[in-house]
Amino acid sequence: MIDESPKLGMLEHLEELRWRLFRASAALVAGAIVSYIFRDFVFDVLTQPFTDAFGEDAPLQTLKPTEAFSSALRMAMFGGFIIGSPVIMWQLWRFVAPGLRPAERKWAVPIVFALVLLFLGGVAFAYILAPRGLEFLQAVLPVALGTTLSEYLSFILRFLLVFGVAFEFPVFLFAAAAMGMITSKQLAENRRWAVLVIVVIGAAATPTGDAFTMFALAFPLYFLYEGTLLLIRFVLRK
Repeated sequence: MIDESPKLGMLEHLEELRWRLFRASAALVAGAIVSYIFRDFVFDVLTQPFTDAFGEDAPLQTLKPTEAFSSALRMAMFGGFIIGSPVIMWQLWRFVAPGLRPAERKWAVPIVFALVLLFLGGVAFAYILAPRGLEFLQAVLPVALGTTLSEYLSFILRFLLVFGVAFEFPVFLFAAAAMGMITSKQLAENRRWAVLVIVVIGAAATPTGDAFTMFALAFPLYFLYEGTLLLIRFVLRK
């Protein structure tokens, strides 16, 4: 099949990138505004793992007059990214799509849907695990807890984002197979190396550093790897 899509020059690519970034940024800002309006709800959701781990008797503290406001902005940006993720992922795909063949572009909607679903799934999975990670960190030494809101947000936001991004990797494996770069046979033959890479990523990416959280990330990543292998074999037949 002949690809009849127009070929873009360098200036056209830059113009296309500018508009894609503008639309993605607009979605992020719109989501952030909504999150800021409902900041009390966002605050309750993000601090619930802390409360589950340590109870109501260990309140978060602010040490600077501006800390509450800056923390509200950080929470709003995180909420904006979550709310705007479908638009952000779609704009990313639309920028990449012109360089693909028609047979590859037909996967646009499923791939964007999978990107959003896996990202949100990773965030939700991390949210469930967060109290366990917090309990482990605090149990290392018999000291009293005195955590600031800013420090806690740095931990929880990174924790959620690491899991969300890590859960995206099956999409890139599937896309690589759709473009003929890898096959299910190659993935099966290199399974032991995949396990090693997944464990290393789990150890490097988890902010808590404990074995429980590391393997809690590694196990679902391995199952996602196996699931992607089956999809490539039976859906793409490669």
